[in-house]
Amino acid sequence: MTASPAPVASPVLGFDASAHSVDDPDSIWVVVNKARPMVPQDYEPADLETVEGASGTRLRAEAAAALAGLRDAARAADADFAMSTGFRDRDLQGSLYTTYVERSGQVRADRYSARPGFSEHQTGLSVDVHAGGCDLQSCFAVTPAGRFLAEHAWEHGFIVRYPEGKEDVTGYIFEPWHLRYVGTELAAEMRARGVATLEEFFGLDPAPDYS
Repeated sequence: MTASPAPVASPVLGFDASAHSVDDPDSIWVVVNKARPMVPQDYEPADLETVEGASGTRLRAEAAAALAGLRDAARAADADFAMSTGFRDRDLQGSLYTTYVERSGQVRADRYSARPGFSEHQTGLSVDVHAGGCDLQSCFAVTPAGRFLAEHAWEHGFIVRYPEGKEDVTGYIFEPWHLRYVGTELAAEMRARGVATLEEFFGLDPAPDYS
């Protein structure tokens, strides 16, 4: 049986790269990285909702609805996945980061965990997923779910936020399980242009390290 070709996105007609802010924490295009902390530090979205089928995972309403649609599509393709975490407040991120530093040391922990106040999870637009026994592991990329998301997440407005080979831009190792909602227009435009990171798409400075 011949495999179907990967879908190809078409550039969005009249795409406006300034349609949403990359600085406003309420914007679906906000960029948070090691050089761009959350402002304010105690930010919490006003429209958080529990993701359907995942009682412990909350996302902003638009992202939660999109994720439900993405999971329905994955199920239909025999590539279902489960959610680990969505929104994390600053305190929870701080607790997780401390645990990782104690386990791995700060240098190593900084490659896969954000310091409190610098986590994209605090936007309410990011979610970690897992399947096939691969929870927060690179092996997720080769599971049916990982392959499906790599090819189809953009159709539902998500990108793999920390792609392979881009640690010098994003500051983080390849995380095929970390999805970021940016909306269907931006996700399709990034796909069509072959641009993998928000930093590169918006012409922002790389953020491999904390300032």
